[in-house]
Amino acid sequence: MVVTRRQFLGLAAGATTAGLLPGCSSVLPEPDVQAAGFGQEATGTVQVWCRAATQTGLTDLVKKFNASQDRLTVELTPVLDAQYVTKLATAIRGRSVPDLVDIDDINSMLFIYRDAFTDLTEPLAALDFRDKLSPGHLRLATKDERVYGVPYLADNSMFWFNTELCDRADVDPDEAVKSFDNLLDAARKLRKLGDDIYAWSFPANSPGALGFVVQPMIWAADTDLIQGTIGSQSGHIVGNDVVQRMLELHRQLWVDGLVPRANFSDDASRWGSDFRAGKVGIFPSNYSVVVSASDDAFHKKVTPRLLSGPDGGAAFFDGGDNMCIPRGARNASGAWEFVRFALDLPQQIDLPAGGYTPVRSDARTPEFAKKYPLATLPLERIQEGYAPTTLSYNLLYNQPDGPWLQMFRRAVFDGELEAAMKEAQQNYDRILKQGQA
Repeated sequence: MVVTRRQFLGLAAGATTAGLLPGCSSVLPEPDVQAAGFGQEATGTVQVWCRAATQTGLTDLVKKFNASQDRLTVELTPVLDAQYVTKLATAIRGRSVPDLVDIDDINSMLFIYRDAFTDLTEPLAALDFRDKLSPGHLRLATKDERVYGVPYLADNSMFWFNTELCDRADVDPDEAVKSFDNLLDAARKLRKLGDDIYAWSFPANSPGALGFVVQPMIWAADTDLIQGTIGSQSGHIVGNDVVQRMLELHRQLWVDGLVPRANFSDDASRWGSDFRAGKVGIFPSNYSVVVSASDDAFHKKVTPRLLSGPDGGAAFFDGGDNMCIPRGARNASGAWEFVRFALDLPQQIDLPAGGYTPVRSDARTPEFAKKYPLATLPLERIQEGYAPTTLSYNLLYNQPDGPWLQMFRRAVFDGELEAAMKEAQQNYDRILKQGQA
């Protein structure tokens, strides 16, 4: 049965995850978040870990917080993304944890299902902007209707259209996103502009970046490559018409020469350079790659749209960070005070300066829209954001030898769609079963 994103969001997840993080113990004491004065007028030091990928934004945030008062000091420790899960699990086992972790939202669930994070349901409910927070991020921090993390920043994937090229090719972005057929038609028009102009570009040798920009084209049709709740998840590939049509679209883009040949080996190390050079008409990517890495003149030539499915629909990848307080935190009150500061509108409104999107829909003020016009779309459509809740995301989507990349390359470049999907189904099932054992 195909379930909608709304139904996905309503699924109660339950799992047996023994062995998931063998170095991670769940016996650390949980801070009392309902104690009188929690998160107010805290003193001392707050130890915060952040992932290196988003370190710049956190560094500025910490400086602003420390300068705003003189009773509480935040100390920031960046951790390489590839080492984050292992390092945190080791800290928990050693019973010496930071007070707050700024973690990739897709990895929040790994620790929530080991009872390693503090239940923040009550302090979160007390926030007067609780209903404005990104539902996609919150879903990745929710287990059995209890919330163990708070969104901080968003990294969203969307379609970006070069309006100058679209005007020359008579392509209307609003019409293009109505179906895969329309997208293909638009791509063929754009390619006719000249030998050095391509319709589209995708990083076909970067599993993580590829998953970031392609999966939403499946979610837009209210389905996923994974089905079921944690504990009983399996692949949803064989027999999934949406997955097949997504692969067929990218196969056609490749066969018809509508994308650069360099896409075959594109590992995202120079991601977006062709689009920023004005040589690509349609580019699925994020704000940072398109806007932060270009100048005002180029900004005037681009317009974003949400990623769409075979017959329309809309979705974007709700990537970014959640802030979580580990059990055993020594200064949880100070940590929550810092979280509150991070979520205040002045800090949220400044996030695009560092290449990210706010996680509060009400950050889209007139001031924000004027300063960051290309960052407003995911806030206007915040309910369309999604990311799959699973304990095996990294193994499925971020590994060069993982089943996601192998399926995409075999189907798109070799044309073996049926065999690629069958093989992926088997490998998804195996990895998901192992992750839930």
